[in-house]
Amino acid sequence: MSATLSKRRPGVRPAIAVTVGEPAGIGPEISIRAAWARRHEVNCVLLGDAAFLAMTANDIDPGIKVSALSLMAVRNGGLPHFGPDRISVIDVPLSAHVVPGKLDKDNGRAVLATLDAAIEGVQAGWFEAVVTAPLQKSTINDAGVKFSGHTEYFAEKTNTPQVVMMLAGPQAVGGEQLRVALATTHLPLKDVAAALTQDGLARILDILDADLRNKFGIAAPRILVCGLNPHAGEGGYLGREEIETITPALAAAQARGIDARGPYPADTLFQPKYLQDADCVLAMYHDQGLPVLKYATFGKGVNITLGLPLIRTSVDHGTALDLAAQGLGKADAGSMEHAISAALAMVNNSLDNQK
Repeated sequence: MSATLSKRRPGVRPAIAVTVGEPAGIGPEISIRAAWARRHEVNCVLLGDAAFLAMTANDIDPGIKVSALSLMAVRNGGLPHFGPDRISVIDVPLSAHVVPGKLDKDNGRAVLATLDAAIEGVQAGWFEAVVTAPLQKSTINDAGVKFSGHTEYFAEKTNTPQVVMMLAGPQAVGGEQLRVALATTHLPLKDVAAALTQDGLARILDILDADLRNKFGIAAPRILVCGLNPHAGEGGYLGREEIETITPALAAAQARGIDARGPYPADTLFQPKYLQDADCVLAMYHDQGLPVLKYATFGKGVNITLGLPLIRTSVDHGTALDLAAQGLGKADAGSMEHAISAALAMVNNSLDNQK
C-alpha cells in the first residue's frame, strides 16, 4: 500500500477509482454527480460502461464532459491525468441495455468486472483508493456468481483473511462523528453466536486499533464493545457469550495495549454520555449497530472496509431501484460525496503516517 500512495506527483490531484455499481439503480447518477462536484480536489475515475455513463452525464448536465479510456490502454500506458474540466471513465462494457429500475442478470458479471479493475488499479498504482456505488447482490448471484457483498469480495480478491466492516458519519444532532464497526457482517441471525470467537474478536480489535491510528489519525483509539445478548447477558442469565467469549477477548486486547471496553448492553450504549468517550463502537452483528448509525447519519454515512491492503469506502444505502425508475434528479449524491471525502482523508492520513 505504501508504494502505491507514494507515487502521487506534487500538484497532481489524487486519483480515486469509483465503481458505479448496479447500472439500473442510482449508482451511475450519484457517481457522476459526486465526481463532478469534487473534481477540483480529487480525480475520480469512474469504472463502468463509458457510452452509458456519457449519455447519463449529458442528461444530468450537458456541461459534464466524459473522456473514455480503455482498460488495456491504461494497463499499457498508465492512467492519464486530465484536468478538472472532465471526468475519466475506464470502459467496462455492459452486456445488456439498461432500463432504469429493472434488473438484468446479463449485466451482473460486468458489475463484478468493475470491482476487479478497481483492485487491479490500486495494486498497479493508478489509484490511491476505491469508492464503490451500491450494487445488487441478487443480480450477480443470478448471473451464476456466488456473491455476498463488497466487503467479502474485496477480502477474497486481495487474499485478506480478516476484514472489518465499519460505517461512519456525522450525527444529525450535534454533528459529532459516529463510527460503528461490526464483528460479523452478512450472516443470518441464527449463525451469529457461533461465528463469534475469542480469536476472531482479537483479530477484529487489532484491525480496528491499527486502522483508527493509521487511516484516521487517532493517536489513542477508544473502542466500546457491545454485548451479544439483551442486557449484555445479564450475568449469564440471558446467554453466556459475554462471559465466555467477549470479556476474555477484551481482556487480552487490553493486555496488548488496546483501549477496548465492555461488553455493554447495546440498548443503552448509544447515548451521548457514553459515545463522547468513544472513537468507535464495535457491535456484534449487522442489525445491532447499523440501524442506530443510519438513523443518526443517513445521507452522510460512509461504509468503510478496514483491514484491506487498500482503502475502500462506499455509500450507506442501496441501489434505490424505485428512485432510478422515476428518472434522473431524484437521488441524493450526498453519501457518495462523503464516501469520496472519507477516502481522500484516509489517503492523506496514510501518507502522513509514512513520513
